[in-house]
Amino acid sequence: MTTLAISPAQRDALARWLDHLRALNGAAPNTLTAYAHDVTGFLAFLASHHGGGEGLAAVAQVDQSDLRSWMAHERGRGVAARSLARELSAVKNFVAWVADREGVDATSVLSARGPKYRRKLPRPLTVDGARDMIDTVGAQAREDWIAARDIAVVTLLYGCGLRISEALGLTGAAHPLPETLRIIGKGGKERLVPTLPAARDAVANYVRLCPHDLTRDAPLFRGQRGGALNPRLIALVMEKARLQLGLPSSATPHAMRHSFATHLLSAGGDLRAIQELLGHASLSTTQAYTAVDATRLMEVYEKAHPRA
Repeated sequence: MTTLAISPAQRDALARWLDHLRALNGAAPNTLTAYAHDVTGFLAFLASHHGGGEGLAAVAQVDQSDLRSWMAHERGRGVAARSLARELSAVKNFVAWVADREGVDATSVLSARGPKYRRKLPRPLTVDGARDMIDTVGAQAREDWIAARDIAVVTLLYGCGLRISEALGLTGAAHPLPETLRIIGKGGKERLVPTLPAARDAVANYVRLCPHDLTRDAPLFRGQRGGALNPRLIALVMEKARLQLGLPSSATPHAMRHSFATHLLSAGGDLRAIQELLGHASLSTTQAYTAVDATRLMEVYEKAHPRA
């Protein structure tokens, strides 16, 4: 299909909708970029599907037939079910926003069902695997301060459940690490995360050895030349460590955060409390860890009680 330019009215509405999400919902820049791409693609399809450029009224009058045709087109392009579900969510949100301003009932669009897909369960490390990972990460670097840095970062991922972007987003003002750390997560959402003594000690050791001037407003974690630490370097050092330990390819920086959540849940942690610690907007996201816990429990049971 030849992509047609969307109408000026639609472009204006899209810009205003994104501004709305940015101002009222605190949507993150990456999220807004993805939404803009998804909705622009839908509007271009709509223009082609109906045989020409259309104004805002056409958006407000989108029905389930339009959505089904668009979803069939996307699947035909090879868009996976999970990605299409995300696109549909953005499109439904935008169409509902336009319909509300045009005085049109968007119930039909909002009730449209997306493609079914199987959610991927998080793949955490075992408790011993997480500890071994932290220890082995520190053995990769030739310089003591870099080893201490890598240990500190991975300890924050596992000990505090931080995303890699959140750990590397810390500034010098975070040192010394307080007992409760204030984190700005996805969408600018703020949360408080308790810090374990092991995490505080790891960060303190890194700061003591770091040759760069860690001012309050500059990044806490630095690269070899003093710039902000690239997250890819942490991924690489963990890759080397997992190969040495014989761990699966799923043993990534994000797996340390999954491990944090799963081990808390296994120890009797409250699901709501874990949701707050992780900064999940929806409890359904956190509930994936209950499935992980149940799966691992069955694995242990089957090993202990093999079928005859």
